[in-house]
Amino acid sequence: MNAYSRGFPPRQIALTAAAGSAALLIAALGFQALGYAPCELCILQRWPHLVAALIGVAIWRLGWNRALAALGLLAALTATGLAIYHSGVELKLWQGPQACSGGVSGIANMSTQDLLTVIEAAPMVRCSDVAWSFLGISMAGWNAICSAVLSALWLTSLRGRQPVHGTA
Repeated sequence: MNAYSRGFPPRQIALTAAAGSAALLIAALGFQALGYAPCELCILQRWPHLVAALIGVAIWRLGWNRALAALGLLAALTATGLAIYHSGVELKLWQGPQACSGGVSGIANMSTQDLLTVIEAAPMVRCSDVAWSFLGISMAGWNAICSAVLSALWLTSLRGRQPVHGTA
């Protein structure tokens, strides 16, 4: 028995997934308003959620179709991948972008003034630092979990069928 046969049409599932992305965006902006400045990877993770939310608006206005659902799935999978990557950077499993995780290449060949300029231009928020966590899971980790759930919703929507008008 699939989600559609239980009364959940693919359009509704897709709109729920898109609303989930919008909610994650609102939460990220809320944390930012509370003083948690985002790092470079945090900002990057917002873009796929914006795309998924906009796809939801298109589905709401134009109706569900497989192409839009596939784009929503791609956006959610991208968000999941970026969040997993960021979580790995925080856990020191791999290195993040140089501009975001510290480290300056070519430091031995820099003058003191050049080094000072690089330090002053460096971002204040490091991608490798956990700014907030709940139950031992960072914001990036929660984003990965939520994005994976949203990916599953988009996939469920994509696998469903819209009823033909005039039928159940």
